[in-house]
Amino acid sequence: MRYVVTGSAGFIGRHVCTALLAEGHEVVGVDAYTDYYDPVRKRANTAWLSSRDRFTPVERDLVTEPVDDLIEGCAALIHLAGQPGVRLSWADGFDTYVDRNVNASQRLLEAARRTRVPRLVLASSSSVYGQAPASPCREDTPLRPRSPYAVTKRACEDLAGVYRALGLDVVALRYFTVYGPRQRPDMAVRRMCEAVEGGPAFELYGAGHHVRDFTHVDDAVDATVRAMRGPTSEVLNVGGGESAAMVDVLDRLGQLAGRPVPVVRGVAQRGDVDRTGADTAALRRLGWSPQTPLNAGLASELAWVRARDQGLVALAGRAS
Repeated sequence: MRYVVTGSAGFIGRHVCTALLAEGHEVVGVDAYTDYYDPVRKRANTAWLSSRDRFTPVERDLVTEPVDDLIEGCAALIHLAGQPGVRLSWADGFDTYVDRNVNASQRLLEAARRTRVPRLVLASSSSVYGQAPASPCREDTPLRPRSPYAVTKRACEDLAGVYRALGLDVVALRYFTVYGPRQRPDMAVRRMCEAVEGGPAFELYGAGHHVRDFTHVDDAVDATVRAMRGPTSEVLNVGGGESAAMVDVLDRLGQLAGRPVPVVRGVAQRGDVDRTGADTAALRRLGWSPQTPLNAGLASELAWVRARDQGLVALAGRAS
């Protein structure tokens, strides 16, 4: 099969491409290498993928450049590209989020309809729920976004519904706090791991009692692949099933590392919610269940950060 993955150089995208290649499929990986974080890190992901058989990298801006030729004839399109993060989506930053989330998704949905793509899997976010009235929340929980970023992700889901009514087979995945090896450098668990390994102290927003449903990237990838192949669903929660407060995660990482995570206190952030939790009954009907407990997942990311840091030190030594 030939699959197309947008955002292939990103965190989840790189893992999805790796899983599909391991199954023996052909993968076209599309990325624009935007500057939300260092594009050099993204290009390193693509360089590794390009060393695998059956991977074709394509650099393309989904907002402005043609897309039909990329997806025509593919078995499925997995759309993971977008502008992540809540904190930069306010004020003038909103235009970028509209472009890279809403406009890019609309263009892909339109192209997928034209070229008769068999299925499109769209990355959404638990942030669309906002401050949910109950936890864990089901997919039919009312959506009340609390940040401009979340508004754009809800808009993408609404667009998916419009094109679904026109006959396009599209499913949206609401990912809940995905973490693990190769996580983006701005994300909390990555920053905790780097802090405990000698990097800058971790900035803890507010009291740190906000609770998140943590999902290891391996489980998120498994859910994504199953959604690509399973019976049609409009939307699916993807949650790891193990919720923890941020202060609890800091304690767990400190125990794994053998020393406390250095912390500096910051103010609570606009758009944050007190708790997230996913009811994953619909996804479990596809045969999925989370396989990575939180402690094991934290250990995997900590090990990756340590290995990466040791590799960079060795590389610097050879360069000198």
